[in-house]
Amino acid sequence: MTEHEVLAVRYGTRVTTRGEAYLNWHVYGEPDAWFRMDYFFWLVRGGGRTTVVDCGYDPEVGRRRRRETLVDPVEALRRLGVDPATVDRLVVSHAHYDHIGNLARFPAAEIVLTARELAFWTGPHAGRVQFAHSTEPDEIAALARAHAEGRVTTFSGYCELGDGFALVEVGGHTPGQLIGRVEVPGGEVVLAADALHFYDELTLDRPFFVVADLEAMYAGFDTLRDLTAGPGRVLVAGHDTDVGRRFPGRLEGTGIDDLVIRLDVEGSR
Repeated sequence: MTEHEVLAVRYGTRVTTRGEAYLNWHVYGEPDAWFRMDYFFWLVRGGGRTTVVDCGYDPEVGRRRRRETLVDPVEALRRLGVDPATVDRLVVSHAHYDHIGNLARFPAAEIVLTARELAFWTGPHAGRVQFAHSTEPDEIAALARAHAEGRVTTFSGYCELGDGFALVEVGGHTPGQLIGRVEVPGGEVVLAADALHFYDELTLDRPFFVVADLEAMYAGFDTLRDLTAGPGRVLVAGHDTDVGRRFPGRLEGTGIDDLVIRLDVEGSR
């Protein structure tokens, strides 16, 4: 088995409310409350390959949307010894602004995402406000250009990238949302991305407010439960501040040590 280094990079943060973040919060009969949500992208190194999973939001877009940028995602990669210009594989979990915001800064990368995700966001309904509010037109255009250049690889259902790294389509949050599964010594890291923004979504069965298909979102929760039921299998939520507490390992010597979280170390499982 290939030994992978799996990192979560916390590049942004914001304060929001439960009423804003959870679908139909009022049905739970609980008072609203403020809480913090974080923004991550992920890095998987092993088997002679470096794969970036999502690439964060553009700092200027983040400023306009009132998100606090802790580090420019591209600068964070450089601190980790990764030159975005030479990255040869970028996995896109889904095409929202905070996951493809720096796509154009990876000019050599093969972009991997589901066929459904690509088809939807380059199709006739993507511009409707209930979908489009989570995207940026220029960023969707960059994805379409990469596809025209032949740099986009799509799949449906399941994709084995090799060396114990696989992708699974779950949908729900967006039409073609995917998750990642990375084998590590002693178990597996499941990168939920936005199939699970917060751990409470799973433990309390409470969907996020942005939903393309509610049934698929609930089914995605079930998939995540099943995938992480065995020993040594850990679940990494896409926006939960608790990621930093559940995974105490850090990567030192980067200059952004407190923002780089080790997900592959034994003590996290």
